[in-house]
Amino acid sequence: MNRTTAPGGTFGPLQFQLVLLRRMADHQAGLVEQALRELDVGRSEMREANRRWQAMVRSPRGRGTLGRYRSVLGPPEETVRRRVGDLECELLRWSIPLWPDLRFEVTCAPGGAVWNEWLVRAPDASGPLLLAIGDLAPWSCTVDEVAHAFRPAVPIEGDAPTRWRLAFSAPDGAGAPRACVAEFSWGLLQRLLRS
Repeated sequence: MNRTTAPGGTFGPLQFQLVLLRRMADHQAGLVEQALRELDVGRSEMREANRRWQAMVRSPRGRGTLGRYRSVLGPPEETVRRRVGDLECELLRWSIPLWPDLRFEVTCAPGGAVWNEWLVRAPDASGPLLLAIGDLAPWSCTVDEVAHAFRPAVPIEGDAPTRWRLAFSAPDGAGAPRACVAEFSWGLLQRLLRS
């Protein structure tokens, strides 16, 4: 895996991937360990990347949210305009090498305020076929994909800013409907809770 960093060894795409992984480690430690091996980094590097990211987020002299993403990830690979209600929003997307079929997407309101930031399926990539509980494997699908597959899905506030939950009903192995809550980090499925 390419250990991409910003010029001068500053915070770059590799470190940003480690920030994503740090939040996911709470639910999927095994998958995170595997990803760290693929990136050829250790847990200490992941913790340090997260510490530096949090310092950037909290710095009173720091760039705004969108400026921070641009400085870390470079120019977006794709910019799309989308209407949300009465507002024309801008979606900016970047490739994330660890998940080649996904893009990191930032939704900006008019004026540049960031409304949302998460992983989404790349426009040219096929998403998983989600028909039942057994199809919901960790890291296999995004919030949007689960919400569209199992309607109606009700959003529930997560326990951290980059975490989301969806409540919905899905068929189990026998085809019987089961109430579920899916937990996501940075928009990627982490685990499924069943009642």
